[in-house]
Amino acid sequence: MESSISIKDEFIKLGQAMKLAGLADSGVEAKIFIEEGRVTVNGERELRRGRKLYKGDSFSFDGNTIRVS
Repeated sequence: MESSISIKDEFIKLGQAMKLAGLADSGVEAKIFIEEGRVTVNGERELRRGRKLYKGDSFSFDGNTIRVS
């Protein structure tokens, strides 16, 4: 499934983006998913929840792909 989230600032951190997209209920849950290697950013595995996402980036988790716009 592909969807998108809109940001007003220059960037959003990966953990925050996961919460905004409804893929994690909390920052702690997002951190666990990321540290387990279950999240990719622009097609590459990402292990840092503080990874900055900019407009045009996308991240995937559990069959969901979210584009940042």
